Amino acid sequence: MPTSFYLALKETWRNKGRFLLFSMVIALITLLILFIAALGEGLGAGNREYIEKLNAELLVYQDTADLSIASSRIGCETRNALRGVNGVQDVGAVGFSSATIPDDETGDELDVSLIGVEPGRPGEPPVISGQGLERRDANEAVIDRMVAEVTGLHVGDRFNIRVPQAGEEKTYLLKVLGVTESQMYGIRPSMFVPIVKWDELRPQATASGGTQDPACNVAAVKLQNPGEVDAIRARLAAQVRNIEAVDLQTAYQNTPGYTAQQQTLNTQNGFALLIGLLVIGGFFQIQTLQKVPQIGMLKAIGTPNSVIALASLIQIVIINALGVVVGGLVSYGLSLVFPPGIPLVFEGGAITRALGSIMVIGPLGGLVSIRLSLRVEPLIALGLGG
Repeated sequence: MPTSFYLALKETWRNKGRFLLFSMVIALITLLILFIAALGEGLGAGNREYIEKLNAELLVYQDTADLSIASSRIGCETRNALRGVNGVQDVGAVGFSSATIPDDETGDELDVSLIGVEPGRPGEPPVISGQGLERRDANEAVIDRMVAEVTGLHVGDRFNIRVPQAGEEKTYLLKVLGVTESQMYGIRPSMFVPIVKWDELRPQATASGGTQDPACNVAAVKLQNPGEVDAIRARLAAQVRNIEAVDLQTAYQNTPGYTAQQQTLNTQNGFALLIGLLVIGGFFQIQTLQKVPQIGMLKAIGTPNSVIALASLIQIVIINALGVVVGGLVSYGLSLVFPPGIPLVFEGGAITRALGSIMVIGPLGGLVSIRLSLRVEPLIALGLGG
């Protein structure tokens, strides 16, 4: 072991310029893989964040909607029937649409997901400042943290939203009642209004004054015992007509484009890892070919194959680790300066898996060069064999 370490470190130091340059190549590969992982996590969170954080265990859709939120309609009668099922603690109406928050001073616009909820029922997110919604038809809103950061709005401020209605753009004035944590949906930050007000504000072909019992897209169902999800889902399907109930994971996986988007990014990440494997393997194979006479000399003086192989492996791990560390630090530094609107999320689990994968592909890519060094014949390498 000491001999292997000595050989690996000695050669690395004598050719430090070459190995440092290749470590920077590995750093760039690391940067690419980490940003793909962060982009996948960011886009995924942008689609699922609100649903994933719901204070409920089930989402109920219209049975003919094929788990499409936009196509689903759940009326007041159905929601009352859901509340009457044994094991259900509460049910809240949730409606999804979109709106634009204009900035009259700069001319900028922020597209947001406009989500209608019933105050005090499942679907309304908890606030981190201010207070939650109180009345079902008030001109009040709870905004998520990203909306607050981008627009500069605070609790108590009044702001305009713009929605298309009856063939024209209409503007409504709302008051910020509270701020919640990030609740993105549809790759947009979210704002929450009472369900009756949502029915009035949502984009539609004809103007609506809102009704006291509007239909919503889905119903959020909170259970008395969260461990009975499967049993109560079957009970809901048996006792309430024309509905389909699913858990939250199934719900966000069926949001438009979520699964295809994640599969695409995972494929890109796989190709990036494959490219890294080939690049690292090619470099160390060329490195081994250039030092065949030295390997032959070591074998001629009795150095075992295990020492030569271990020295090569240690060298690969050192160079690979240096590149991974540099790439990780650069990624972290860049993540601190990106504006909040860019969907990059450096989540601990995803980043750990990405870094672990890069650390594994280094030795894997170097296996060919290690095998090549073990096949070197001393006499042939020194020009003494036939």
